[in-house]
Amino acid sequence: MDRRLRIGKILIRRFKAAVSSVLLMSLILAGCSTGSTEEDEPKDQAGASSDIGSTYPLKTSEGFTSWEALNNNAVTFYSNLAETPFGKALAEKTGVNVKYVHPNDQQTKEQFNLMIASDELPDTIEYDWTGRSAGSYPGGPEKAIKDGVILELNDLIDKYAPNLKKKLEADKELDKMVKTDSGKYYVFPMIRNPSGLVFRGPIIRKDWLDDLNLPVPTTIAEWETTLKAFKDQKGAKAPLSVTYTGGNFEIRDAFIGAYHTSNSFYIDDEGKVKYGPVDPQYKDFLALFRKWFAEGLFDKDFALTDGKALDNKILTGQTGATVSLLSGGLGKWMDAMKKQDPKFKLVGAPYPTVKKGEVPFTGQRDFKYNPGPSKAITTAAKNPELVAKWLDYAYSDEGAMLFNFGIEGESYSMDNGTPVYTDLIKNNEKYSLQQMVSQYSKPNGPYEADERRNWNTFPEQDEAVKIWSNTDAEKHTLPAFLTPTDEESKELGKILTDVSNYKEEMFVKFIVGKEPMENYDAYVTQIKKLGIDRAVEIYQNALDRYNER
Repeated sequence: MDRRLRIGKILIRRFKAAVSSVLLMSLILAGCSTGSTEEDEPKDQAGASSDIGSTYPLKTSEGFTSWEALNNNAVTFYSNLAETPFGKALAEKTGVNVKYVHPNDQQTKEQFNLMIASDELPDTIEYDWTGRSAGSYPGGPEKAIKDGVILELNDLIDKYAPNLKKKLEADKELDKMVKTDSGKYYVFPMIRNPSGLVFRGPIIRKDWLDDLNLPVPTTIAEWETTLKAFKDQKGAKAPLSVTYTGGNFEIRDAFIGAYHTSNSFYIDDEGKVKYGPVDPQYKDFLALFRKWFAEGLFDKDFALTDGKALDNKILTGQTGATVSLLSGGLGKWMDAMKKQDPKFKLVGAPYPTVKKGEVPFTGQRDFKYNPGPSKAITTAAKNPELVAKWLDYAYSDEGAMLFNFGIEGESYSMDNGTPVYTDLIKNNEKYSLQQMVSQYSKPNGPYEADERRNWNTFPEQDEAVKIWSNTDAEKHTLPAFLTPTDEESKELGKILTDVSNYKEEMFVKFIVGKEPMENYDAYVTQIKKLGIDRAVEIYQNALDRYNER
């Protein structure tokens, strides 16, 4: 589309937004001029006085469009969020009918890019705007605002989102995370609860360990002994296997962290940004997995293993250990096998270390702000004030219960002030708890996850979280919400594309034995030629600016 035409459309949108704001303000002033008593002031669900627009349901005949992924579990029952019990309840509670547009799960990134390029934008988009991941908006939120794609939300949150505003004012750490270096809010955020920060780690067949009289391994040496036993005595064709999709090695930093490095960018003990795959000690990890691959301890087909393939390998006894998710891995597999093989048992294992008793250098640990399921308001929104009010409902007390637990009396009931899932949800004979929950609530999205919410159906899951949490990941994990400048982002995008493609190609070659380990230094030299030192510098600058917010 011609740039001048695009800019013209953006200006028209902003003019309309400005006019609607003026009209709304005139109505507010007109209402105030008649005088009001305390009883006439807007009340929130608790009956307390609140900002204009925070009383639900909102009195409006307007609707709008929201572009967002539909939860994979919900797809089992419905093709659109509006059709779910949650969607219907949200429309009733807020008084707003929303048209949801759901991208194909396998083509979310492609469909997002096509939508942005077409300039046919919905009113709100749930997506990662940070510019950090491969699928997020190129250039990050500052660029998205500058491009006229999404709105800066400072005024909208200040005037029309009192519930979110209150949370941001009360939590300065969260407040830093959800805005740019220049202080611009750009999304209504997904806020994780403290117990939801760790949800991935090493998983191993405990029933096999018991049969072999082996302990849960903690060191690299113990893992090697265990994997050999799985291969030789349990007949496992792929004793250790993980998914490898789209160039993403889902082992993340398990095993890699044992050598005090990472599979990507990380923060060292001095607070400096580093790129793990060029560290000298990263070679030790590659040498280990090259050895395990040659000995048949690590999956010979790892480069072709997607989620369905891993499911099959775990459930048919081809694989005895992996690195995966708490619910989407450990819980799912335990649930699938509870009738077929009652002895089948998985447990979380510690992130491996080289030395016995050492605290793992890193592991999976996220931050309270989750960029992916957060919502931005686009410049195409005809009534951004209404969208802001609708989004703010999720941060109210009543909205939080709906988003977290669903519909009282149907999906949950209150027991001494604590929400408890009903038998429909937790004891359903046909569907898992996660599948049932997805119909009545929103597993991920722009709201604050409740500390009381727990989707674990096995005690092994609760224990796994404790085990996986015992790392120094909080100290060494680079935040996913740093905001490089527009120019930095352009530079970073090209560097990371070139580096990632080369790094993944060589990663596979080193492990399968097609590239001699003697060429590791030449591999590092090539990555440096592709600009990795500049990428580290950009991230360091972004981290320094973030720390100064």
